Amino acid sequence: DYAAINARDALARRMSESASQRRLLDGLAEALTLDGAPERIEVYDNSHVSGTNAVGAMIVVGSEGFMKSASRKFNIRRAGSGGASAGDDYDMMREVLERRFSRAIREDPSRSQGQWPDLVLVDGGKGQLSAALDVFSELGIEDVPLAAIAKGPDRDAGREKIFLPDRAEPIQLGHKDPVLYFLQRIRDEAHRFAIGTHRAKRGKQVQRSILD
Repeated sequence: DYAAINARDALARRMSESASQRRLLDGLAEALTLDGAPERIEVYDNSHVSGTNAVGAMIVVGSEGFMKSASRKFNIRRAGSGGASAGDDYDMMREVLERRFSRAIREDPSRSQGQWPDLVLVDGGKGQLSAALDVFSELGIEDVPLAAIAKGPDRDAGREKIFLPDRAEPIQLGHKDPVLYFLQRIRDEAHRFAIGTHRAKRGKQVQRSILD
């Protein structure tokens, strides 16, 4: 009896969370003028110190919340190696997206395996959005919506601006808008994942001797 009660309670919580997530996705679609609520959102960020130990990170969010098994790490290859100047965030973002979507085109050209996003969100402003647009243009991807979320003045949470390809001016949601909280949460999760990956990579390097 206890097991049955616990199972019913757990199911009720999951259904409630799913309904709440669905409302947020519907609200996001309305805010960004998407054709429909996204079933798979990919959020990208990178982390480095002056171009060293640079990594990119991708997290995935769906109707059930974060899809941790779909997260991906990218060791940035071009930073500080003569390709990109040290700390070139735009080129780092470009490299990550090139690798991610070149592979998607190669492995799932028909988009039948559920691995293509309905929305790509990059951490940053116009520069990061422009880098993402360049990659999509080069790869011939024309139907995956893109957006960039920039931190507010003085990195003030709640004053973030959302940049879209077809809008001259960014969108700024209300300070207490649930969709803004949702965007902050998934952006922060991507940032946390990127920083954690960077620190792990840096930690391995610190343990190496110059004699190695």
